[in-house]
Amino acid sequence: MSTLLDIPCTTIDNRDSSLGALQGKAYLVVNTASKCGFTPQYKGLEALWQEYGERGLRVAGFPCNQFGAQEPGNSGEISEFCELNYGVSFPLFKKIDVNGANAHPLFVELKQQAPGVLGSKGIKWNFTKFLVDGQGRVLKRYAPTTKPEELRADIEALLP
Repeated sequence: MSTLLDIPCTTIDNRDSSLGALQGKAYLVVNTASKCGFTPQYKGLEALWQEYGERGLRVAGFPCNQFGAQEPGNSGEISEFCELNYGVSFPLFKKIDVNGANAHPLFVELKQQAPGVLGSKGIKWNFTKFLVDGQGRVLKRYAPTTKPEELRADIEALLP
């Protein structure tokens, strides 16, 4: 049986992949942007990756330019920005759409499994976060205003 872990994705350096290829016990999937008020959350996401990566947490960033054109760069520019400004070492994927007719299938499935407020199927802004278990089930959706450090208890509950 196929899960959202099997949905094909392309890494920021243009390699075919998927969440499952990251071989995690838990996944934190985030739509990101480099020029957003929430961009400093990259630091918190990196901290979670550093703290829980050895125990099986995989953080996956998906740049998106759908909200206020806050991710205008190409893959090289995005990767360089994240590394230089926030020390990002967790996996980044190619820029995608998360809403609309061209929404990436991964985000279509994430939104289906974990609708937003009042059942909304849309993503409202950059840095919406989804916590996914090792079987590919979305356990929780977090608003952009939820800081990465606030997810620690939920992550701890998933990891050995």
